[in-house]
Amino acid sequence: MADSGRSSFYHDDQFGGGHFMKKKKKSKRGRLLAKSNPYSRGEKQAGDKGNPHGNTSRDSLNQTKNEPREKGWFKVTIPHGRKYDKGWLMGLIQGACTLPFTPVEYHCDHSRAHFYVEDAAVAKAIKRISRTFTDRENYKVTILTAPCPPPELPNDMSQEEIVHLKSCMQKRYDGAQQALNLKSICLDPDLIENKVDIMLNRSTSMQPMLQFIGENIPELISLDLSNNKLYRFDHMSEIHLVAPNLKILNLSDNLLRSEKDLDKIKKLKLEMLWLNGNPLCKNFKDQTVYISAMRGRFPKLLRLDGHDLPPPIKFDLETHTTLPPCKGSYLASDDCKALVLSFLRQYYACYDSEDRQDLLNLYHDEACCSVCIPDLFSWKSIRSSLGEYFRSSRNIKRIYDPALRFKLLKHKRLNVVSFLNELPRTLHDLNSFIVDITVQSNMLLCFVVSGLFKVEGQCNDPVHAFSRVFIAVPSTDGGLLLVNDEQFIRNATTEEIRKAFATPAPTPSSSPVPVLEPAHQDMVQAFSLFSGMNIEWTQKCLQDNSWDFEQAAKIFMKLKAKSKIPEVAFIT
Repeated sequence: MADSGRSSFYHDDQFGGGHFMKKKKKSKRGRLLAKSNPYSRGEKQAGDKGNPHGNTSRDSLNQTKNEPREKGWFKVTIPHGRKYDKGWLMGLIQGACTLPFTPVEYHCDHSRAHFYVEDAAVAKAIKRISRTFTDRENYKVTILTAPCPPPELPNDMSQEEIVHLKSCMQKRYDGAQQALNLKSICLDPDLIENKVDIMLNRSTSMQPMLQFIGENIPELISLDLSNNKLYRFDHMSEIHLVAPNLKILNLSDNLLRSEKDLDKIKKLKLEMLWLNGNPLCKNFKDQTVYISAMRGRFPKLLRLDGHDLPPPIKFDLETHTTLPPCKGSYLASDDCKALVLSFLRQYYACYDSEDRQDLLNLYHDEACCSVCIPDLFSWKSIRSSLGEYFRSSRNIKRIYDPALRFKLLKHKRLNVVSFLNELPRTLHDLNSFIVDITVQSNMLLCFVVSGLFKVEGQCNDPVHAFSRVFIAVPSTDGGLLLVNDEQFIRNATTEEIRKAFATPAPTPSSSPVPVLEPAHQDMVQAFSLFSGMNIEWTQKCLQDNSWDFEQAAKIFMKLKAKSKIPEVAFIT
């Protein structure tokens, strides 16, 4: 009975169908209270002036649009609603309501019709249109709303309902065009006959639809979702995964109110899009702004609402490129390499010892030193894990006091080594070191060392990462003296922690190499020529493999392929 009602916003004062109610005469006390209270329910609001039929005024409509969308379930009741066709009644209410909504659990109880909405603002908007339209018998249609507990809703469609939905979608699929026509699917005769209620704004309906597309027609190119009362895409955000080739999408004659709703599906590589018939089309001052907003979300768009667009200005940003592989240390020349690696081996052997006093021999009299924890977002977590370094951190992004900045910069050799002695005891992973020489001259050498270390004595020996900038000058004995030492410390990443100390770096003894048998001496010389390692590391490798040349060569090649042999092994 689609014609059982007639929508009219111009109606008379006729009442019927049980809607007639006599107005009670106010008592004198009631009239006085109403007069003294300008906000009483019996008084007209300013927005109702000049609106004798009770239609919602423009101001109240704007107020409805701007109200916060509070969550909460409301039951909507239409007295004598059983006599109306569901399609006619719901179409009339959804068309007159100023906010889009999806009716949930429409049912009839005696002569009344009921459904639920999950939004306080929507419930208010529905209540405002009560008695603003009439049925074909010219009776005003009353709508009542009331808060209620959440209705008991099925979490998913039943298997029988899913079977009917899949059958319906199969009939609507055009294999030759790779197109799926779901226009007005909620009104599909087969679904109505089998009592399958489809509401694409709800996940219980949208998810089975997307699942069917992903499992059966992932090559889908065209999809028509027009005239389905869609007003949100919360449950369509993964459509680009199930239909990666989708290029044509028809969303016309729905209830989309803002272009921001399209952000949920902007990962689609659309070439054709229809949005005409949606309220959002009225939000743009001209066609140029409209096209620009859509192109901003769908850069490959060629047609909009059936009209050709000028070709897009595009760049080939989708070309998959890979970054060059990370290289190891940059050590300029062999002479410089030997000098720096020898210095670092000597420096960290002393730094990781119980007493760091021997570092006095490695610093210049006018040396400067500082420690800094980088300014990261997770400052509180860094402070808890690097607490012993935190109080010494000279991070000039966080320290503004000039006096404190000067205090945290350690100057003079004795002050530097004294400060380093106060820092926690450590163990550095020499295999993790990356050394880059940035400046090299006869009188100055600047190099950066990055790697991983443990703080001994802490719970589970946490792994940290560091980057240290050394500036050195030549010493009288041919070595290096540090004039500047700036250390940055941070928490190690998960990947760094996984790789840290995986292969402990051997620490060859500094004692004289014991005299070997002639056969072993010949083997050491031969293996050193084969591997390129120095005599001390060659001997250790052969000893660890019980002087089995082939086994040692196999282990050496395996470790070298994984870059797990430290640079110091090749210093002659």
